[in-house]
Amino acid sequence: MTREIVLDTETTSTDSKVERIVEVGCVELINHMQTGRTFHRYCNPQRAVHPDAFAVHGLSDGFLADKPLFAAIVPELLAFIGGGTLVIHNAPFDVGFRNAEYAWLPQPRPAAIKLDDVVDTLLLARRKHAGAANNLDALCNRYGIDRSRRTKHGALLDETSEVTH
Repeated sequence: MTREIVLDTETTSTDSKVERIVEVGCVELINHMQTGRTFHRYCNPQRAVHPDAFAVHGLSDGFLADKPLFAAIVPELLAFIGGGTLVIHNAPFDVGFRNAEYAWLPQPRPAAIKLDDVVDTLLLARRKHAGAANNLDALCNRYGIDRSRRTKHGALLDETSEVTH
């Protein structure tokens, strides 16, 4: 049995050294099939969402203000992931943010995620479709995946799109 966790994050901007995670979404797969188990949480980043990031995901400072801090969701997130293999589109981005968030936690903190332990679907898409656009919208179009619910990026919506094909 192969257990994979397809994971996505949304953030306040693009620099993991100073920016924060605002949303985490995960979809569980067993033998490459969705089980129906998901994990989805919004997080209060304790900083303003950059306008460019807001344009991508639509998560406002006001909406996020009463959400738990990332530190509060870590135990539940780690329990959901368990020993599953992480599958992430553009893994360096998400892994960089997760590792930065972990580094801000008090000791004992979770071990850093190693890119070698993650399946990066962007790298797979670039190998299979060299020279073509390989963002999630382009891949959904290429594989006939309905994007009608995906007007903005959302961590769980992105991951659901990624695993439906």
